[in-house]
Amino acid sequence: MLASLDDAKILAGGQSLGPMLNFRYVMPENLIDINRLTDLQGIHFESDGSVRIAAMTRQYQIEQNDQLHERLPIFREALRWVGHYATRNRGTIGGSLSHLDPAAELPGLCALLDAQLRIKTEAGERLLSIHDWTVGFMQPGIEEQELLTDIIIHPWAEPHGFSFLEMSRQHGAFAIAGVACLLAVDDKNLISKAAISLIGVANGAVRLRDAENQLLGQSFSHDLAEGVSQIIDELDAPADAHHSGVFRKRTAKTLCVRALHQAHTQAIQRRSH
Repeated sequence: MLASLDDAKILAGGQSLGPMLNFRYVMPENLIDINRLTDLQGIHFESDGSVRIAAMTRQYQIEQNDQLHERLPIFREALRWVGHYATRNRGTIGGSLSHLDPAAELPGLCALLDAQLRIKTEAGERLLSIHDWTVGFMQPGIEEQELLTDIIIHPWAEPHGFSFLEMSRQHGAFAIAGVACLLAVDDKNLISKAAISLIGVANGAVRLRDAENQLLGQSFSHDLAEGVSQIIDELDAPADAHHSGVFRKRTAKTLCVRALHQAHTQAIQRRSH
């Protein structure tokens, strides 16, 4: 159907597209409702250890899935920041990734976990790294005749700590800045693995690769966390009517230090159990 219609938009949960239609920000000639496509719904635990989340899976289903919480506990932590219960009841993971708001939590989590995105057309399918997904402001790397169908994630196998923090003007509002963090430690409590992603400070979610590399092999300290957070100053954070880019970066740096502390404390506790 996508191939046969001009100027078409996909309707998933409608939590982003609906308001945009109301305000006439977008005026497509055709809307394609995919809510009855059951193949695009559900959370699947694959034999290779990966987790496959179908694109039409509702955010509340991800938040409340206990098996997923055991494998990827940071999802429940982060989804509590997403809108309100009513919006999570309708909103989908695929819709959030396709809308690609720079302050959205789910793209940040997918970047943190190096997710792979399965994209299909009538002719076949392809896998795309989440790090190649954002091609511009609110512009995902998908063609008009393609459909995002699955998000594939390989959870960390080793015990690790996690943290998700964000700051917004009020609960449920878009994040001014947000930080997601995973840390693992070895038997000497040195950092053996690290992942940090930011939201709200660029056109899309940002992985702090340089900061992660600086953490590896180090004994955690507040000074270390403060030091690696300075990398955020290098970002070209956007400004709007409410917040300057400088304010967003300052907020992100503060949240980054706190998130690293929390993730490290958890990593120590989980390794000792």
